[in-house]
Amino acid sequence: MRLTKYVTALLLCLGMSATALAAETHGRILVLLSGQNQLPLKEGKTYPTGYYLNEFGVPADGLQKAGYELVLVTPNGQAPSVDQRSVDPLYFGGNSTEMLRIQSVVANMPGINKPHKLAEVLAGDLSQYAGLLIPGGHAPLIDLANNPQVGELLKHFHSAGKPTAAICHGPITLLSAQDDPQDFEAGLIQGKTSQAKNWIYQGYRMTIFAGEEEQVFEGSLKGDKIRYYPAKAMATAGGELTQAKAWTPNVVVDRELITGQNPFSDHALTKALLAQLQNGH
Repeated sequence: MRLTKYVTALLLCLGMSATALAAETHGRILVLLSGQNQLPLKEGKTYPTGYYLNEFGVPADGLQKAGYELVLVTPNGQAPSVDQRSVDPLYFGGNSTEMLRIQSVVANMPGINKPHKLAEVLAGDLSQYAGLLIPGGHAPLIDLANNPQVGELLKHFHSAGKPTAAICHGPITLLSAQDDPQDFEAGLIQGKTSQAKNWIYQGYRMTIFAGEEEQVFEGSLKGDKIRYYPAKAMATAGGELTQAKAWTPNVVVDRELITGQNPFSDHALTKALLAQLQNGH
């Protein structure tokens, strides 16, 4: 009898805890990731890539702890891939335990192996999302920066004045929010003077992986070259870039847009995004 009463009390307690947890949910955040993992380089070569573990996992962890539900989406519903270079304690303050914890956070995230398709999200109710998060890694250069559907998504958050946060190479995604992002990208690849047409972020202050930082990455490619430098592309489009010393945290906030320069900007970006969400930006 005592055991039965104990179990009943425990179940009631758990039920109350679940109700309280549900009440603390502040809303949904859409997380836009690339579904690709082979970065095109010059001369038809490729390089294995994906999202950076900390650039995805650290903001995701912070958002979940603050009571937000994350909804993952890729252009065609492919599962995102981690860039193996990012599975390194270097990006977690040298703390291997923290790295493993964030790995677990990502691995157990609903939808990590079967994210939504972007077309399905666009056909749904976008007003349900309180904000947009775009992690980095070089993968956004493949299928996010040149994607008209991504541009449609960005225009929604822009017009609604809801936070859009992008880190490291994630901000290159913003280039999709113009009339013809594919033509703009083609000009960049060909080394021509590209003109962004009706880019919604024209004149915004922002940051992205700096040219100096990109040179270090490119130096690891054993003579291969990336097709264009993201920082130059953003400046060409009309972004007002604010770059800090290489490999130091740097986050720039302008209106609804929050951008982080490099992997070491993860915690500062998370803090800025949470501040905007909690202030009802």
